[in-house]
Amino acid sequence: MKKLLGLFLVVLFYTGCSVGLSFTGASIPPDAKSISVQYFQNQAALAGPTMSQSFTDALRDYVTSQSHLPLVTNGDLDFSGSITGFSTQPVAAASASTGQSSLTRLTITIDVTFSDKNDSKKNFNSSFSRYADYPSGQSLSAVQSDLITQISKQLVQDVFDKAFNNW
Repeated sequence: MKKLLGLFLVVLFYTGCSVGLSFTGASIPPDAKSISVQYFQNQAALAGPTMSQSFTDALRDYVTSQSHLPLVTNGDLDFSGSITGFSTQPVAAASASTGQSSLTRLTITIDVTFSDKNDSKKNFNSSFSRYADYPSGQSLSAVQSDLITQISKQLVQDVFDKAFNNW
């Protein structure tokens, strides 16, 4: 009887593997066969010329590494959008007497449209914003590349979570 139950569980496990889950905890729709990430245009006045390509590549890399779906031009699941904000502002005063800031914050904002061709209820248009602080004594150009990488990772995670983890 135990062998029969064990065999049943093994068969059930293998036949039930099309649930659409990944090892990351993300819920990828089982009817989705492909994914696409369109180029994110830069509409932010101060963002550098590589920001669009950088963010687009980061999102493409992440969605393909976290799902079983191939990346195509026009997928069942599609991400598109633009970079809409890239700004700096002082955030922490170094000294009340001088009025100077000890930290500066770089904030990046993106607008994302996600569409699921098989289930329009999962579609969304959302804005995401993240930031990172850096010492005011450093120029933005000296830290920009690292900050963009750091912020892009956070934004990519936010977008992925909203699309596949119902956040």
